[in-house]
Amino acid sequence: MGFISAVARPLQLCTRCFQWSSAVIVMGITSYFIAKGPHGQHIIYQEVISVLSVAFFLPAFVSPFLPSALSKFVLLIDVVFSYLWLTAFIFAAQDYDKNHFLCDARAPPGASCSKKKANEAFIFLAFIFTFFGAFIEVASLWAYRKENSSGPVHEKHDGTRAPLDAPAPAAEQPAATV
Repeated sequence: MGFISAVARPLQLCTRCFQWSSAVIVMGITSYFIAKGPHGQHIIYQEVISVLSVAFFLPAFVSPFLPSALSKFVLLIDVVFSYLWLTAFIFAAQDYDKNHFLCDARAPPGASCSKKKANEAFIFLAFIFTFFGAFIEVASLWAYRKENSSGPVHEKHDGTRAPLDAPAPAAEQPAATV
C-alpha cells in the first residue's frame, strides 16, 4: 500500500462520517420543523435532500476498501449532492439571514433562531464534506490506479505469427560468394 492510499483511506472515512452525520442532523432538525407547524418549500427541499443523502452516502463508507468497484459511483453521488446541498444552504441563508431581528417569524414560524442557525450550519457542513469528499475520492482512485498499474505487459507467442507491434521480418539476403 502506497503512502497516498495509507493517508487517503482514513481521511475518506472521517470525511464520510462527518458527511453522513451532518445529513442525519439536518434530517432531524428539518423533521422537527415540519412537525412543529407550517412550513415552506425550502424546508421540504432540505428534508428531501437530507433523507436521500442518508441513503445514498452509505456506499461511500465502503468505497475506500473497494475503489475499483465503487469510486466512480460514489464520485458521481458526491458531485450531484454537493450541488444539491449548496442549493439547500442558499435557501437556508435566504430564509434565516434576511432579517435577523425577525428570525422567529420566518419559516417555520415559532421555531427558535438557534435551531434555524444550527440547521443552516449543518447544511453547510454537509455541503463542504460532500465537496471535499469528491476531491478525496478522486485522489484515492488516482493513487489506487497508480499503485496497481504495471509496466508494459509482455506476452509469449507460440511462433505462428509475429506480434502486431513487432518489426517486420528482414528479407532473406542471398549468401555472399567468394
